[in-house]
Amino acid sequence: MNPQTSATLVRGSILHFLADPGENDDADAWQFFEDGALLLEHGRVIRVGAWKEIITALPTLTKQTARTFDYSGKLVMPGLIDTHVHYPQMQVMGSFGRQLLDWLEHYTFPAEATFADRGIAKKTSAFFLDRLLAHGTTTASVFATVHPHSVEAFFEAAQSRNLRMLCGKVMMDRHCPENLRDTPASALHDSRKLIERWHGKGRLRYSVTPRFAPTSTPEQLQVAGELFNGYPDMHLQSHLSENRREIEWVGELFPGHRNYVDVYDHFKLLGRGAIYGHGIHLDASERTRLAETGTAIAFCPSSNLFLGSGFFHYDAAHAAGVPVGLATDVGGGTSLSMLRTMASAYTVGQAQHKPLSAMRAWYLATLGGAQALALDNFIGNFKPGKEADFAVFDFNATPELDWRMRHASSIEEKLFALITLGDERCVSATHILGERVTPA
Repeated sequence: MNPQTSATLVRGSILHFLADPGENDDADAWQFFEDGALLLEHGRVIRVGAWKEIITALPTLTKQTARTFDYSGKLVMPGLIDTHVHYPQMQVMGSFGRQLLDWLEHYTFPAEATFADRGIAKKTSAFFLDRLLAHGTTTASVFATVHPHSVEAFFEAAQSRNLRMLCGKVMMDRHCPENLRDTPASALHDSRKLIERWHGKGRLRYSVTPRFAPTSTPEQLQVAGELFNGYPDMHLQSHLSENRREIEWVGELFPGHRNYVDVYDHFKLLGRGAIYGHGIHLDASERTRLAETGTAIAFCPSSNLFLGSGFFHYDAAHAAGVPVGLATDVGGGTSLSMLRTMASAYTVGQAQHKPLSAMRAWYLATLGGAQALALDNFIGNFKPGKEADFAVFDFNATPELDWRMRHASSIEEKLFALITLGDERCVSATHILGERVTPA
């Protein structure tokens, strides 16, 4: 960067969301600049708008000395946000599908057991984060394993890349292999040490992470509630109502509770900053309670389809006021690509005769995800003061896309084609705090 200025200019077709566009794609919910500009300083957004307008208003010295990234003809959007993903499952992604509980026994638990080796945790963290960035994903809510060093390895890798990331040590003290089992006391001790070292360090946040109700005793869920409510701006992640057999199991293990959500509510595990993966088989009262407490759901469409878990009812969740983000899940999910995840979300909606529009899908993958993770004060759009994480997408990355774009007449058409025909080949660049972090 030129020492005379700290300014960075980014030119391209710029789109960001100010709110949920809703069923009717409310045009007031987003801003799109065909020939747009981002003005950045010290890794934050100063201004977004039309290129001519912004460049005309700049002082001469700034125009002469600012570093410029010219992505003319390409789409510049806030970095994509994955609201629920298991980084230790990278090694089993693409394994033959089973139902949820069989998947845990045959794939998830054996994969996570290998993370007793610190070297595996370190190598996997680096690979996982580099692949997220290659897909245009700049923030994620990430599950580690029961091993504290799996969190240490992940946060060290994320810090070295200056990323805004969430992660937490999985808590499991029953119904899992002995080599993946902790105790309420060890979970409390290990989690506190990790929180004190990493929560709020740079751009990192800790997430209290009980895997799901069946793998934690009431005593451990009590500990999780103490951790979640015992620190400022704490996050929590777990699983909810993914599979019907799982729901029956929860009823057997926690008699006397009205439903699955009530179990988590009893242990004070609901609230803003808490997000639960899946939420497929919820009833109206459960959605109401999630909305009342500001608790979010991570919609994992490719995983839900792959494991045969069912269709998430996005319209019902939205109508109830439940915050929702999109997620890859992995390895039950089939790709780290949020483009492919958006395509799966459309498919799920279409099967329910409620197809997700392109505008709403991109909202969920950016600002909606930030809101679901309670990070929208920092990321999610290009409002002044936000952190300048963004991805650049090539509308013409493949011959099929290029051909389709020649016949697209609106930004909505282009965005939908990018979802349905695109993948990581469409990601031209990813920037973190304004700095390009993917190869040219």
